[in-house]
Amino acid sequence: MNFRGIMAAAYLIGTAVAQTKLKIMPLGDSITEITCWRAKLWNHLKINNVTDRVEFVGSMNNTQECDTADPDFATQHHEGHTGYLAIDIAYDHIETWINGTKPDIVTFMLGTDDIARGRRIQDVVEAYTDMAQKMRQHNEYTKIIVNTVLPLPANMIPVKKLNDMIPDWAVEQNMTESPIYVNDIYPFPNDLLRDGIHPNDAGDDLIANGLSSLLTWIINSNTTEAPTVPS
Repeated sequence: MNFRGIMAAAYLIGTAVAQTKLKIMPLGDSITEITCWRAKLWNHLKINNVTDRVEFVGSMNNTQECDTADPDFATQHHEGHTGYLAIDIAYDHIETWINGTKPDIVTFMLGTDDIARGRRIQDVVEAYTDMAQKMRQHNEYTKIIVNTVLPLPANMIPVKKLNDMIPDWAVEQNMTESPIYVNDIYPFPNDLLRDGIHPNDAGDDLIANGLSSLLTWIINSNTTEAPTVPS
């Protein structure tokens, strides 16, 4: 028996597995696409020494100045789409994006455009459920992070209603093999908005800070083939 050949093959397989990176999809609307929290999040993950084990995936390239300042982050991707509603993403787009990038972890903040256009909050929550189901059809071990929605000072009642529903939704839809985590960004003062909708620099920091702690924990305790559940 050629043990040398077997050992060489095993080494190559082991190396390939070791080099497999967790794929993280930042999913959302303009608050994901045209802001800088993703770049700040990447910097936090780099400080935490985990960026060599992950990649940000999506069909969208990094094009903003804050995206390209770090050459490592400039090559990352995302799935932020200005003006997209949660209901549109759930029923018209998510399957294509998931199939194209095959994420292990999805972090999303969605509902702002739905609220701005007068959609029912229940429709947004049902879209969350549909998205989670489609993510799990691709990968039964998908880790899902749902972020609470930024304040809309001109229309806070539905924002508060949606944010109040998110923790219960996460508990109801949570699965041991595919956990759902909530990144609650509140308190989020209105003065952290640059235009009444999008976060300013300090607002980007607040979003990134919460996500970096959660993602670092998931990355450090996760494999692509086994569930991760907080102790």
